Amino acid sequence: MKSFNLPRKVKLGIIGGSGLYKIPGLKNANWADMASPFGKPSDQFLSGTLAGLDIVFLPRHGRGHIHAPSTINFRANIDAFKQLGVTEIISLSAVGSLRQDIKPGSFVIVDQFIDQTYLRENTFFTSGCVAHVSMAKPVCNRLSEKIYSAAKKITDLKLHRGGTYIVIEGPQFSTFAESNLYRKSGFSVIGMTNMPEAKLAREAEICYSTVGMVTDYDCWHPDHEAVTVDKVISCVNENAHKAKSLIRLLAESIETERSYCKSGCDTALKDAFMTDASIERPETKAQLSAIIEKYL
Repeated sequence: MKSFNLPRKVKLGIIGGSGLYKIPGLKNANWADMASPFGKPSDQFLSGTLAGLDIVFLPRHGRGHIHAPSTINFRANIDAFKQLGVTEIISLSAVGSLRQDIKPGSFVIVDQFIDQTYLRENTFFTSGCVAHVSMAKPVCNRLSEKIYSAAKKITDLKLHRGGTYIVIEGPQFSTFAESNLYRKSGFSVIGMTNMPEAKLAREAEICYSTVGMVTDYDCWHPDHEAVTVDKVISCVNENAHKAKSLIRLLAESIETERSYCKSGCDTALKDAFMTDASIERPETKAQLSAIIEKYL
């Protein structure tokens, strides 16, 4: 087993949501296919350097937005990031607001999730190798703080630190009754993409943080009674400019080497395995090779 104390070279993974399909200023940029034992990822991966930091970018829905939320191969995406040596992921996602004070055009650095999805493969660990990771704190606080510090430098950005993101299956938007139920439950934003993404990143021992880019008030608000694609796209394009600024500022401020994460993201699997290693099947180990390589 590898040591948990050795310094790690930082490689930042960026998952772009609606409207974010490239990273301006990326040097030595190269799009490349990645194979995964879990199937085909959303698109090719764009690798390069930004402000001296190694970057890997993936458009979550594919360039041209060809994958619906429920058809995204989240396992292949995260497995490929792990193969590429990514140590932290910033997930940029279009969301609707469930609070009056979180206005369209603002960014929310999410710290909790409610998972209401039901059609998606949400774990790497099924038959043959069973593991149970903690999701009590589903995002990396260390990474979120760095994102918050970088985002504060964007002068025209309304920023919220903390909030609960409810993830629905989609692709339909909420009913009025659902929207009001989520509001009464105290949730902050609503979207369709960050689960099981966050769960899989934790299983892969990759530090993960979400920035919810608010496009609308969902249908609870009298000014947004019908959430329409054209309204969302208009705000998505505006938010994409801010997201690109955030990525640049984060790349400029994040370290290129660090010790293991104090939030425990890098060691999430350390005490999670239930299956006796002596009875794990070779084909299971081969499929999970990128995820559990440290423990073999």
